Amino acid sequence: MTLRASETESSIVETARRVLPAGGFGNTTSEVVIREGKNGRVWDVSGNEYVDFLLGSGPMLVGHAHPDVTKAVLEQVPRGTTFFANNEHGIQLADAIVEAVPCAEKVRFVSTGSEADLYAMRVARAFRKRDKILKFEGGYHGMSDYGLMSLWPTRSGNFPQAAPDSAGIPAALRQEMLVAPFNDLDAASTLISEHLDDLAGVIVEPMQRSVPPQPGFLQGLREITQRHGIPLIFDEVVTGFRFAYGGAQDFYSVTPDICTLGKVVGGGFPLAAIAGRADIMAHFDRGAVGEAGFLPQIGTLSGNPIAAVAGLATLEVLRRPGVYERLFATGRTLMEGLQARLDKAGVKARVIGVPPLFDVVFADGEMRDYRDTARGDAQMMRRFNQALRENGVFKGDSKFYISLAHDERDVATTLAAFDAAARALAA
Repeated sequence: MTLRASETESSIVETARRVLPAGGFGNTTSEVVIREGKNGRVWDVSGNEYVDFLLGSGPMLVGHAHPDVTKAVLEQVPRGTTFFANNEHGIQLADAIVEAVPCAEKVRFVSTGSEADLYAMRVARAFRKRDKILKFEGGYHGMSDYGLMSLWPTRSGNFPQAAPDSAGIPAALRQEMLVAPFNDLDAASTLISEHLDDLAGVIVEPMQRSVPPQPGFLQGLREITQRHGIPLIFDEVVTGFRFAYGGAQDFYSVTPDICTLGKVVGGGFPLAAIAGRADIMAHFDRGAVGEAGFLPQIGTLSGNPIAAVAGLATLEVLRRPGVYERLFATGRTLMEGLQARLDKAGVKARVIGVPPLFDVVFADGEMRDYRDTARGDAQMMRRFNQALRENGVFKGDSKFYISLAHDERDVATTLAAFDAAARALAA
């Protein structure tokens, strides 16, 4: 496939470079400008067609422009787009979350996953009346000052010292975050025991980026945090409703005290949520906890009715029989196909994750934590992604998000692109 670059695209890219830092929105490559998406594919402004595994960084689990989601949104738009007040659709979505997600007794809406993670850590602090949060190296918990600690450290430090990942973060905040290696239960347990008097909560991605938990890791975290009365927070912004209708906590059979949700639950619109035990979530209610324990949370678009109807329509699709079986089958075919082609070409690589969400790391050996994945050859990844784009497959810098809309034709196109990419990498 030869990628076309139209005059229109060149003009748009030139404008982007003039008005946007680094010529983009800060998310993924600025080389591609997307015009539209339908089902499991997207088209750029030059008319190039791609099988889409970026999926808006994951929200489009049921595919782009799903007719049921589109219908719900178009019915709501003429009735009003935002109210800064309760609306029935937001209340219904909260009810659906409580019914679906094991830890959810109460729900509070925000607009982004970053907000949800920030408030989840804050409500744990309010509940425990302590300051420190334990996270895991390489774990992504949004763009807040607290979230941007030891997400992608460039140098190996000594645990549990946090390393800020961004300019502009106050140095004092490093002292409020503790960092442990993912999948190392002994290290996490030791830190929890040593910092009991200061620890407000533990936050973890049930599957960290694309690294699955080792058997017993999440269960062990649940046991030790429960024993000491420390809130366990599952960041399910990515995994919520993706691994199972009840999220990763349902998939792995481990129930936290608090979880954060985003992406899928908003159906492609700006919506995220904090959900959890009623006694913890009570800190969002001044009447329940009094002034000293109250945690104010105000957002202009929180519980937005457009996002809520899109979320409700998406969840209705996900409740249909056979949905998750189909999602896993598609992802499994692609995971196995990619690993087989890389192996045949003699390319040193490991495909990791679970079928609805996986990645490739260009390194050998077991992938248990951030430092293992950091061994991956970044240049090989860039060449791989470029080869895929040249063969009609679009993904982000990392991760393949699988959708229900990816069909047999999409799978065939992708496997052919894997063949071409593996040959290019082996050359």
